[in-house]
Amino acid sequence: MPHPVPETDKRRAAEAEAEADGTEDPASAREGFREPEATFAAVFRQALRRRGLPLERIRDHLRAQQISVSLATLSHWQRGRSQPEKAQSLRAVDALEPLLDLPTGALRSLLGPHRPRGGARPPDPAAARGVFGEDSDVEQALGDAFAHFNAGLRALTVQETVCLDEHRAIRETSVTTVVQAVRDGVDHLGVVHFLDSPKSGTAALDVPGRPAPRIRFLEEMGCVAADIPLGRRLARTETAVIAYTLRAEGETSWQHERRVTVPLRAYLLHVRFDPRAVPAHCWGYRRERIGADPSHRHRTPLDDFHTTHLMPTRCVPGVYGIEWCWPD
Repeated sequence: MPHPVPETDKRRAAEAEAEADGTEDPASAREGFREPEATFAAVFRQALRRRGLPLERIRDHLRAQQISVSLATLSHWQRGRSQPEKAQSLRAVDALEPLLDLPTGALRSLLGPHRPRGGARPPDPAAARGVFGEDSDVEQALGDAFAHFNAGLRALTVQETVCLDEHRAIRETSVTTVVQAVRDGVDHLGVVHFLDSPKSGTAALDVPGRPAPRIRFLEEMGCVAADIPLGRRLARTETAVIAYTLRAEGETSWQHERRVTVPLRAYLLHVRFDPRAVPAHCWGYRRERIGADPSHRHRTPLDDFHTTHLMPTRCVPGVYGIEWCWPD
C-alpha cells in the first residue's frame, strides 16, 4: 500500500518544479496577480508570468545581446534571494524591461542600495567573539565599547615588527596598518595591546609626525588602549595608513600573536631578537580562536640578523603568532 506524501513534501516539489520553469509556486499564484508590495522580485515575477516566459528564454535573450546571466541567478532574482548589483547584471535589467513590456526604469527603480561587499563590510562583534571568545580580555578592557570598537573601519593589511631586548622581553612593537572606512565620518583607529607583565608608567605610544595620543593603561590586565587620529574624516570606502610604535618595559616573553577578526589581504609578523638574547627555536602558528590548540604550526628559522617572520598566504580570521623557547 503506498504511503501518503506529506503536504510539506508536496509543497517543496511544487516549488522545485516552479523554479525550474521560471514560474511562481502554486500558493503564490492563488494569491492573485498583484503582490502586496512592489519589490524588484515581485514585479519581475509578475512580468514573467504575464508574458509566459520561462527563465531559459530570458537567459537566451540576454545571451544574444552578449549579456551572460545564469539560470540560477535569474531564479534568485525572481524569488528575492539576491538582486542585480554588478554592471553586467544592471545591463541585463535594462535589456529585460522591453522584453517584459515594462516601462523604461520600471525594474531599475526598484533596486535598493548595494549591499556592502568586501572592504565595505563593517566588522561584526559576533565574529570578533568567535576569535576572542566570550567575555574575552579585550571585551573586559573595552566594556560596552566592545560592540562598537572600530565599527567604522575594516583592516586591509597589517605589518608589525616586534623587538626584544637583552633581558628577553618585548621592548618595542611597531605596527603599520591600512584600513578602509565602511561608513562616512570615521576619524580615528582604536588599538588594544596586551603586554607581558608591563611595568607601570613605562608604556608609551608614538605616532610618527603626529602628537602622541593619550593612552589608557589597565595595569591589572597588562593592557594598553588608545585612539589614534587618522588626520581627517574618511568617506565610505576611503583608505588610510596608520603607523605607530608602542614601547614598554616588561618581563620575559615567550610569544607574540595577533587576533584577526576579518580576512586580511596581507599580514606580516616580524620578530627581531637582541644579539645578546637569541632563542633556541621559533615556531609560527595559527589557531582558530583564543584557547584553541594550534592547527598549523611550523618552524620559522632565524636569519643571520637574529630575526624571523610569519606571513600566511591566506589570512582568514583566527589567531596568528610566533612562539620561541630560550636556551637553558
